[in-house]
Amino acid sequence: MPNQIYPSDLTDSQWNLIKELIPPAKFGGRPRNRDMRQVINAILYLLVTGIQWRYLPREYPCWQSVYYYFRQWRHDGTWQRIHDTLHAQVRRADGRHKHPTAGCLDSQSVKTTSVGGTRGFDSGKRVKGRKRHILVDTLGLLLCVAVTAASVSENEGAKLLFKRLKGGTKKLRLIWVDGGYKAGLFAWVTERFQFRLQQVLRCDEQKGFIVLPRRWVVERTFSWLNNCRRLSKDYEALTESSEAMIYIAMTRLMLRRLEPT
Repeated sequence: MPNQIYPSDLTDSQWNLIKELIPPAKFGGRPRNRDMRQVINAILYLLVTGIQWRYLPREYPCWQSVYYYFRQWRHDGTWQRIHDTLHAQVRRADGRHKHPTAGCLDSQSVKTTSVGGTRGFDSGKRVKGRKRHILVDTLGLLLCVAVTAASVSENEGAKLLFKRLKGGTKKLRLIWVDGGYKAGLFAWVTERFQFRLQQVLRCDEQKGFIVLPRRWVVERTFSWLNNCRRLSKDYEALTESSEAMIYIAMTRLMLRRLEPT
């Protein structure tokens, strides 16, 4: 069987970057008989093409096994650990410190489907579904994500996201935001964190589309996510699965940067 069946599959060099980050089989019980590389490839195929779990091609392990590992690694934080490890490598390869000092925060409202789960209505964007709150560094690489109902305000979504920040963001000192974030959030952040928020506002005299300083970085990240059809809407029943899919999408992007072939 060739190492790459479909274009979304990992190359040998990309697999070598993450194979040591895959959790080993649990002690006791039946030995692991699944090819972990093929499990990862199956999840990437689903992410890029947007198919349902049951429609995974037969070249991959059965969909129940693939979903088992996706769910298990979602619960134990494996997807985020792999992502964070590669994030540090990409920043070093770009000549930067692995811990960023500045970032950009924004949210994106996306429609949901008939799958069910958490959802709401964003009256500003006129979207019924969920809202993706993401914090990125100055390269546009993901630092943290929180998915909520679309009815959750930017301020409340940002608070949820900031509470999830870990050691990889310990050097953050400045985060750019747009005008949707209100003064109450600024005071809340000042009381609890070392970084500060700075608004980048659109001039009232500007007409049409204008690229705003700093804010275009996070908008570009949203466009990167939309390259994966599974993220064109929110197809997941759980917001935790939505967040995991976003981490996997950014992991794939960073693998392609570190090892293009």
